[in-house]
Amino acid sequence: MIVVDTNVIASLYLPGPQTDATERAVTKEPRWAAPLLWRSELRNVLGVLARTGRCTLSEALVVMNAALVLLEGSEYEVASGEVLRLAGESGCSAYDCEFVALARDLHVPLVTLDREILDRFPRVAVPLDRFAG
Repeated sequence: MIVVDTNVIASLYLPGPQTDATERAVTKEPRWAAPLLWRSELRNVLGVLARTGRCTLSEALVVMNAALVLLEGSEYEVASGEVLRLAGESGCSAYDCEFVALARDLHVPLVTLDREILDRFPRVAVPLDRFAG
């Protein structure tokens, strides 16, 4: 199992420069986990794409539903105290620290594209391209 952030989840379903690496990552480790926050973050990404005409509402819903299936049974609440402590110590957003806290709690890597998380949490965060090999 790995924890993935919303950018990794989105790159699996939204074609872009990271899609190939994301497909290799899900083949290597198909059990992905995320804090419940991922849902709102992905909805926001999809909402922006739909609002700007880069996808239709129907396409956005297909992506959201596919991601829900992928993460079914692997969504977690995280402790507020730990998230706030990590955010305070690192300077990262509480949103980002939810993913870090979950990875630490589950004792698994956090696979991410986020440079700040990679820099601030090198013991838990792994770049997507390195994980995917």
